[in-house]
Amino acid sequence: MNPDKSSQGGDSQANDDARSQQAVAANLLRSQIDNLYSGGVTDELSQQSTTDQSSTQPADSNPYHRTHSAHPLPEAEQWKEYHSAWQNYYQKYYENFYTAQAPVKAVEPVAQKHEGYFTHQPAEPEQETPEELSNDQALLELRSKLLGKVQASAQKIRKSRHFIPIISALSVVLIFVFIQYNQVFIANVKAYVTPGSIDPQNIVVDPTADIVVSKESRLIIPKINVDVPVTYDVGTDNDSQMAAMVNGLAHFPIAGASSHPGEIGNTVLAGHSSNDLFEVGNYKFIFAQLDKLAVGDSIYANYQGKRYTYVVTRSEVVKPTEVNKLVYQTDKPVLTLITCTPLGTALNRLLVTAEQVSPDPTAAAAAPAGSGQANTTSAIPGDNGTLLQKLFGR
Repeated sequence: MNPDKSSQGGDSQANDDARSQQAVAANLLRSQIDNLYSGGVTDELSQQSTTDQSSTQPADSNPYHRTHSAHPLPEAEQWKEYHSAWQNYYQKYYENFYTAQAPVKAVEPVAQKHEGYFTHQPAEPEQETPEELSNDQALLELRSKLLGKVQASAQKIRKSRHFIPIISALSVVLIFVFIQYNQVFIANVKAYVTPGSIDPQNIVVDPTADIVVSKESRLIIPKINVDVPVTYDVGTDNDSQMAAMVNGLAHFPIAGASSHPGEIGNTVLAGHSSNDLFEVGNYKFIFAQLDKLAVGDSIYANYQGKRYTYVVTRSEVVKPTEVNKLVYQTDKPVLTLITCTPLGTALNRLLVTAEQVSPDPTAAAAAPAGSGQANTTSAIPGDNGTLLQKLFGR
C-alpha cells in the first residue's frame, strides 16, 4: 500500500468527520432556535391575537376581519437562552475541531459517553493532593532552595573575572599594611589581654622581707604581670641592645647612669613595648602596659640572689635623643625603666622612675668608680624597625 495515499485517506476521513460534526452542530443550533421562537414567541403571539380578537371584535362583526397589532419584543430570559445556544454551539464546535486536530496516541480505548450528538472522553481523575508537609520538611525544603540559590550566585561570581583585579589589589594593600603596622595591632591586643591572669610567682607577700631568691637576674612587676629576665652590662649601641632584648630586658649602662640594683645611682633597664612580628624573641611586647604604672606601684628586681624592692615615683615621655634625661645626681638607689611610646611605634620614649625601699637604701654602697660606658650613644634604644623599613630604609 502507498503510504502517501493512506495518509491522504486518513486526512480526508478526518475532514469528513469534522464537516459532519459541524453539520450536526448547526442542525442542533437551528433546532434550538426554532424551538425557542416556535414554542415561546409563536405561542404567545397566537394567544395574544386570540385575546385581542375576542375582546375587540363585537359579536356581530365580520368573522374574517383581522386586526393588526405590533410584534412583541423578546423577553430577557429568551435573550439569555438565545445567547446560551450560540455559546454552546461554538464551545462544542471548537472542542471537536481541536480534538480532531490532536495527534492520535496509541493508548487503550477509553469508554465514551454521549451528550446529544457530541462525543467526549471522560475527565481524567484528579490527582491526589499530597499530605501537608511538616515544619521540619518545609524548613529543609526552604534551606535546600536557599542553598541552591547561593551556590548558583557563587558560581556566577566565580565565573566573573571583573573582580579579580580589584581583589588582587586589595590583597596586596592589606598585606603591605599588615607588614608595616602589625606591631601596632598585636601590641594593642597584648596590652588588652596581658593582665587577664596574674602569675602566682609575681605575687609578693612581704616586700620588705630580706629573702634569698634565684641567682638569675629578673624584674617583676605584679600590676602588669611582668616577670622577665634581665641581661646586665650590655653595650650601649643599638645592635647590642636589640640582641639583649631578644632574651628579655637590657641593661643600658651609660656614664653617670650605670649602677646595679642595690647601688647608689641610676640603674637603667630597656625593654620592648612592641616590635615587628617577624623579629625573633619572646619578649617583643613585655612592656606593652608599662604606661599603666602609677606613683606608689611596686617593682621587684632580683639580682645576685637578693630581692630589691622599688616604688614608682614618677614617669615622663621624652624624645629618643634626650639621653641626658637619664643622667643626674642622686644619693639613693634608683631604677629607671625605658620603652617606646605610643604603643606600636618608636616615636618617643617612656621613662618610669622608681626608688629603692628595701633593703634599707641608706645602707646601699656607691657604684664602683669608672663603671659604665662613655656616653657616645646619640639615642635611647628603641626597635629594629619594620620589615619594609629594613628593605627600603627608614
